[in-house]
Amino acid sequence: MRAFVFPGQGSQKIGMGKDLAESFPSAKAVFDEVDEALGENFSALIFDGSDDDLKLTENTQPALMAVSLAAVRALEAEWGLALKDHGSFVAGHSLGEYSALAAVGALSIADTAKLLRLRGKAMQSAVPVGEGAMAAVLGLTMEQVEDVLAQSDTGLGVAEIANDNANGQVVISGSAGAIAAAGDAMKAAGAKRALPLPVSAPFHCSLMQPAADAMAQALATATIDAPSLPVVANVLAASYADPSQTADLLVRQVTGRVRWRESVEWMAGQGVTELVELGAGAVLGGLTKRIVSDVTAQSVGTADGLKGFAESLR
Repeated sequence: MRAFVFPGQGSQKIGMGKDLAESFPSAKAVFDEVDEALGENFSALIFDGSDDDLKLTENTQPALMAVSLAAVRALEAEWGLALKDHGSFVAGHSLGEYSALAAVGALSIADTAKLLRLRGKAMQSAVPVGEGAMAAVLGLTMEQVEDVLAQSDTGLGVAEIANDNANGQVVISGSAGAIAAAGDAMKAAGAKRALPLPVSAPFHCSLMQPAADAMAQALATATIDAPSLPVVANVLAASYADPSQTADLLVRQVTGRVRWRESVEWMAGQGVTELVELGAGAVLGGLTKRIVSDVTAQSVGTADGLKGFAESLR
């Protein structure tokens, strides 16, 4: 049993998806559609722009989605491989959940690009630059991190778990002073490292409530159809049957925890033995090996990678 997964922020790099657009008309059409939806030559930024511009979350989010959907559409058009015929679930890490929804027809590509542009802007403006922070805690379990946070309330503001990525890799998010103090407390509790992350805002914590409110308003009028495959939601770490839940789950995700480790464990528990990461980078493939040893993972985001994956299914 196979699941398709879609990467989140941190997987981006200039030039991603360019060989897809040059190799497959169906992939180029995705980038053209995103350009039109955003009203700018956005694909030029992805292919040949500056790192600093791509790292802006309002750009990173629709860019990663565009690359993932270019891969999906190329599989469909070039090899006749629809995800619904070759997978049992889809899931995405943070913004990747939007890519997953678009990949299985629940959202249009144009609407997804606009929603992710709004999501990025709303997340960035929710907290003034410099007032928030995130850190990756390496070497402690999620339960251990929760215990340290509960015991080390410093009065310096918010410090919460943002991402449970894999065994021994938990990301915390919140107020800059509180995250710095929590990082020290994590190391005192036995963490190998508490690594500050180069992010522009404290994602997936309660400080993002203004962004959640903005997304609630936008998603209230979005057209959301039934997906062709079950979608595993970040905040549930399970799939859900009713598409009327989608908007609420995406709103909750802005301030909520990305339960990625649990999501992969849940899919494995449903019988999934193979994860295929569609899009830029190989972050999720790498995490899979640390979560469940008996689930294989491959990352497919280039023209050669798509060809190899397609041929493996024949």
